Amino acid sequence: MKATNSGSLAPVPNCTINIPNAGIITLNNLPEISDSKDAIYNTEAIIGRSTPLYTYSHSGDRSIGVQMHFFVINKEDAEKNIKYLRWIQSALYPREGSGGSPFVPPVVCQIKCGSLLSESTPLCCVLKSYSVKFPTEVAWSETNFCPFKFDVETSWIVVYTSNDLPFQSRIVQSGR
Repeated sequence: MKATNSGSLAPVPNCTINIPNAGIITLNNLPEISDSKDAIYNTEAIIGRSTPLYTYSHSGDRSIGVQMHFFVINKEDAEKNIKYLRWIQSALYPREGSGGSPFVPPVVCQIKCGSLLSESTPLCCVLKSYSVKFPTEVAWSETNFCPFKFDVETSWIVVYTSNDLPFQSRIVQSGR
């Protein structure tokens, strides 16, 4: 796979974040990804036993961390990068309500990056947090002050419908 196309960064195939009501971000470099989940166990003290008995209670959230790197190679990249940043930020805010409802929960997004998170279908996720820092040690665009390189760190929670809940066999087969 070529990393560049005539000097521009080439899109990474099958590495996208779909943000409803905004658009699809196709990444042009591999993001840094972390994937974590925990199981919750209760302890039961037993008289005369040197250690407690552990009983499975439930599973915790599956959390996905994605740190995206944005670069300005061409003049139009500065505008595109700011647009992508606004799309990411928008996924954290509630949507406008209708019919007397003041708001609707934030959108459910889809994340796909090759086979790292799931085999064939994107993961449905809600954005839990984002953090962006605009460095001053790189050049900036004169029109919108976009730095020629900045990172956006995001934290996502994987969500499932009740009939699509993950079990061990499904994770082994498809990652979701």
